Amino acid sequence: MLQRATMWDESLRDELTGLGGPGLARATLRLWQDGAAKEGVTAPIHAMLLELGRFETVNIAFGEATGDGALVEVAKRIQHFADDEFDHSRLAICRMGGGQFLVLAHELCSRERWQWLAEALADAVAHPIADAGDGGTVRLWPRIALMRALPGESPDLIFDRMAETLDSARHRKGRRILWAHTEWSMPGIRSAQLEADLLSALDRGEISILYQPQYSVDGADLLGAEALARWDHPTLGRVGGATLFAIAERADHVAQLSRHIAAKALAGAREWPDSLRLSLNVTPADLAAPSFAIELLSLIRKSGFAADRLTLEITEQVLIGDLDLAKTTLETLKASGVKIALDDFGAGFCNFRYLKILPLDYLKLDRAMIDGIGDDTRDLAVLQGIVAMAKALGLEVIAEGIECEKQRALIAAEGCHSFQGYFAAGPMTQKEFVRLAEA
Repeated sequence: MLQRATMWDESLRDELTGLGGPGLARATLRLWQDGAAKEGVTAPIHAMLLELGRFETVNIAFGEATGDGALVEVAKRIQHFADDEFDHSRLAICRMGGGQFLVLAHELCSRERWQWLAEALADAVAHPIADAGDGGTVRLWPRIALMRALPGESPDLIFDRMAETLDSARHRKGRRILWAHTEWSMPGIRSAQLEADLLSALDRGEISILYQPQYSVDGADLLGAEALARWDHPTLGRVGGATLFAIAERADHVAQLSRHIAAKALAGAREWPDSLRLSLNVTPADLAAPSFAIELLSLIRKSGFAADRLTLEITEQVLIGDLDLAKTTLETLKASGVKIALDDFGAGFCNFRYLKILPLDYLKLDRAMIDGIGDDTRDLAVLQGIVAMAKALGLEVIAEGIECEKQRALIAAEGCHSFQGYFAAGPMTQKEFVRLAEA
């Protein structure tokens, strides 16, 4: 995978974030362009250059260690977003220096889709980073330059044009997304229209559910699946979960979208063998609603799916708000048999207070905690420490992002409970998952 710097010379790797550096970005662009030239075509290359506005104030206010931690967190948020939205074999994510990050995609993409992907990514990066700098909260202001590379443009010319666009964005108040000057610089699909499209899609049941299979650590047993939302928009094309919820947030329909996804996923899972579990992601809006537990339990009863076969996955971002309310809500759900997983563990500033207070059953390791375990003894030592801590707390460990046999064997040797990732299977439709379960 091109965004994995370990696949390249270490000189191309950004030491702080583990992403590629500028050298990897140049090498990737040349590889794509040369490959297309050999086939007599033009490589469809789309780029986003994200910059953290006034990032130097974070170092001044909290210190360089916190600033570095914030950069690592941003890198992981970008990686998570990209994993949800792109074919990762045609993707490169690089840190270009300071608070600048580059996303390159080698795929056909409409102007409207690229615009809205940027909007959703900016929203994800702008979420507060909690428990940084003596318990404080870091807030970042991203700006993004967008472009589609023109035929014959060199990597340096692409970078220069995007840098000029960012410089222009700094002087245009209220503009956080700006296009480089190309034939794609015209206004795109209006927000109001897209929000209306989403409401219509919800009414017509057009938001589909894919299921990412989860396996026992030895790979022998299918244990269940995580539900993932997708939307095939007539203009934007395939819209992943991150962008979908960003659109819903702008339209103030997050709760409606979340209930729709839960109901549809539960209805699909009702057809599964009784031994399989369903995992659902919980949004910040869900846990912020005092009625969430009652509404979810009602959906479960109506679906006919057993509550004790359901796992809710919550992230640290979800918990930034009212932790006491989250604790009460999760305890109510757990009393009904629902299992609780702390998702993306290790993806950011980990607050170990969550492990003490919340009624957890699982720790779900972020893929960033897995990537280097086969090559880096420190990464493996961190995994060993987390598994040991989880066992002491009576928690089982789930690993995500498993992409090779070596990783699976290592997590099995260290005592993880289960895993998911492209090594076993990617997201699939309900029919495909049922066939897998019956095979």
